[in-house]
Amino acid sequence: MSLQRLQDKHALITGANGGIGLAVTEAFLKEGAVCTAIDLAAEPSAELKALMHNFSRLQYHSLNVVDTAAVKALVTQANQRLGTINVLFNNAAIFDMAPLLESNEAMYDKIFAVNVKGMFFVMQAVLQGLVEAGQTGSIINLASQAGRRGEGLVSHYCASKAAVISYTQSAALAMAPHGIRVNGISPGVIDTPMWGHVDGLFAKYEGLQPGEKKIAVGKAVPLGRMGVPQDIAGAAVFLASDESAYITAQTLNVDGGNVMS
Repeated sequence: MSLQRLQDKHALITGANGGIGLAVTEAFLKEGAVCTAIDLAAEPSAELKALMHNFSRLQYHSLNVVDTAAVKALVTQANQRLGTINVLFNNAAIFDMAPLLESNEAMYDKIFAVNVKGMFFVMQAVLQGLVEAGQTGSIINLASQAGRRGEGLVSHYCASKAAVISYTQSAALAMAPHGIRVNGISPGVIDTPMWGHVDGLFAKYEGLQPGEKKIAVGKAVPLGRMGVPQDIAGAAVFLASDESAYITAQTLNVDGGNVMS
């Protein structure tokens, strides 16, 4: 049962068309938020369309987070249309991998453009709107357990998510005088459609059968299973709500015990 913990809040969710972003959008709506959902696709997914049918408080916009001018314009328009965005779930990201000596500049540029540049300038645009409006708010950046360590095949992705954690800390300190909280969530292995792509890459580079890596990483989690998007959505609602009013500059591990900190 919803407690309406996000009543009267305007939330922006990036990467909202599926997986974690979709689950967080649904959770925010059920808690009373007005939601602006964005993704790269020209049209919302079937699942997001179903949410739009059930919740008049949800609007969808196509946006490439790498386009900083478009990001600024969309945030300005959303602030004017639905009130100042005071919750951000900064989720849009991509994944790729290759052996370190085979990894090329194009892969590096693409991963950092979305996972770091896009993340930072979406956050900056939302923060600018909050400061100008004299309002408080909660920023939630999606990191990863990969940002807590290195991996031989996943160097660029790991580094990009480490950057998310670092930017979260810096932004939290910069925004604390304004009463704006900035935190992160560091998921472990989460069973989303992206994992089909990830599993295929591990099969290619580690000589595994399709599905073998996914089964292995699930079994290796101390709680004995992969996470599901709703596991992240629960943490996101907590960090977005006033229940976490004294929490900032933290990146919460939601990973079944994979990382202890």
